[in-house]
Amino acid sequence: MNPIFKHGPSAQHRLILVLCCSMLLIFFDHKMHSFDTARGYMQSMVSPLQYIANAPKQILNWTVENLASRKKLVAENQHYKSQQLIFNEQAMQLDILRSENARLRSLLASPVRPEVKKMVAEILAVDTDPYSHQILINKGLNDDVYEGQPVIDELGVVGQVLHAGATNSRILLISDVSHAIPLRIQRNGVRLIASGSGNIRRLIVNHVPHSTDIKEGDVLVTSGLGGKFPEGYPVAKVNFVQKNETRAFAQVYAEPIAQIDRLRYMLLLWPEPVEAFSTSEVQSKSAGKE
Repeated sequence: MNPIFKHGPSAQHRLILVLCCSMLLIFFDHKMHSFDTARGYMQSMVSPLQYIANAPKQILNWTVENLASRKKLVAENQHYKSQQLIFNEQAMQLDILRSENARLRSLLASPVRPEVKKMVAEILAVDTDPYSHQILINKGLNDDVYEGQPVIDELGVVGQVLHAGATNSRILLISDVSHAIPLRIQRNGVRLIASGSGNIRRLIVNHVPHSTDIKEGDVLVTSGLGGKFPEGYPVAKVNFVQKNETRAFAQVYAEPIAQIDRLRYMLLLWPEPVEAFSTSEVQSKSAGKE
């Protein structure tokens, strides 16, 4: 059977019908809010897709924020460690000055030990030779480091600069068998010399007479003799004293105060030498006295 109408409505009629329906829907939605419920359901159905589409951006923002925060925290941690090292060194100097003022400084005209220039350095490498106690730090000639320069940590003396390169330097630790340092007993001022034993937890105090007033628990500090190490910095604590009359000297061992096996940051010191008077200054002073 042939259809009565071979063709449906024309395209123009369809467009007009769609426009009329759209206008009616807009009118009912605007005036009567007829589709609010349907719109809410449709929005709920589409919201998972919106979250999925927005996920890459949120992940990228989270990653960038966490990386920036971690970098900032690392920088702040490095700064705080450096500041803590400097503050500990200043506190150590304060304790030294208190003990010296109570025991030795009796004259008002006695010169006060000058402040020393200091710089924080970090360990780059540790010598793998078990018979050599040396480390490598990240400061060198470009930072005014020189051979024989004293090195300390937050607790006490670590060693001295053995070789200085352009950008790094090699440090000889006080526990090395080739290292020796002049000391004095903080309690009574008796001068001694201690050398490394090859053991990071032991120094050998050499040539101690049996009559020397030294006992376990005494703190040994730098004496300032030799001009390399500033006076009064803690070095070791006596942990063994044996006075055997069959020996020429007493057997004395001390344990370094610095944590040599845990070093990471340390301080390089620039002791200020005492300025000597020139010939002309001496002559002028002599003439003034006359």
